[in-house]
Formats: sequence, C-alpha cells, structure tokens
Amino acid sequence: MEDMEVSVVDAAARQESLKRLDVLVGEWVVEAEFPGMEVPPGRSVFEWTLDGQFLVQRTEAPNPAPDGLAIIAVDPETGGCTQHYYDSRGVVRLYAMTFDEGVWQLLRESPDFSPLSFRQRYVGYVSEDGDTIRGAWEIARGESAAWERDFSLSYRRSR
Repeated sequence: MEDMEVSVVDAAARQESLKRLDVLVGEWVVEAEFPGMEVPPGRSVFEWTLDGQFLVQRTEAPNPAPDGLAIIAVDPETGGCTQHYYDSRGVVRLYAMTFDEGVWQLLRESPDFSPLSFRQRYVGYVSEDGDTIRGAWEIARGESAAWERDFSLSYRRSR
C-alpha cells in the first residue's frame, strides 16, 4: 500500500482554522435586500459534522433566493477554508473562504463545477458580540471588470 499523502497544514493549524468558525455555529435570521424588491427573511443554521472536521450551513430562503447547503472545510494546502455550495436550483460552486478578525469573505474567480459567467464575492463584518453579520454579495462581469454590489445579505443570531 502506498504512503498516504502528507498534508501541508499540520493538525494544530487546521484546528485553529476550524476554531475561528465557532462564532457561526447556531441559528440565524437571514435578511437579503434585493434592489427594487421586498423579501421576507430566511433562516440559516450552522453546525459541526463528522467529529467537528466540517461546518455545514443549511439555508431556507424565500423567493427569489434559493434554499442552500454549504460545507465549509479547511484547505489542506493553505490552511484557509473552502466553501462547497449547493442550492435548490442545482447550482454547485466552490468558494475560497477566509474568516479572520471579524471579516468573513467568500470569493469565486474561476470556473469550478459550473461555468464562470461572472466573478463573485461576499464580504461580511461580524459585530463585536458575534450576534450580527452585515455584508453584501458583489459581482464583476469580466476578468478585469470592477466589483458591483449585487445584493446585501445580513445574518442576525436567533439562537
């Protein structure tokens, strides 16, 4: 049997990356602001799975937003995180993710499981008490295009 490939990130660094995500664990009210539309709030739950090695996010959203499932994992090469995203439209995406010093960022700049017709990023700011995240999704329609706000997306802890 061949030797298993050794990860670049050691176990302590992996655990530290995962520990930073603890602030997300729980149930949240999700509020989206789409231009020209009034949308009722949704719900999102974050919970650890598989012995705390992955963080799962399940989101129930009113139209026009889809319901979603995301699995957050530590990238073994960088120690950063990845978010594997799936939704009720059948969309599958892979985001590079960071969660440092109260700033949550998701970034998709290259094709993955679906074509890349636009670049996409989310930047959210966690309140000091950890009970609110205010942020927005942005898009850029081209490799060198400027980022434009797509819609605001905020989380408010409910439990």
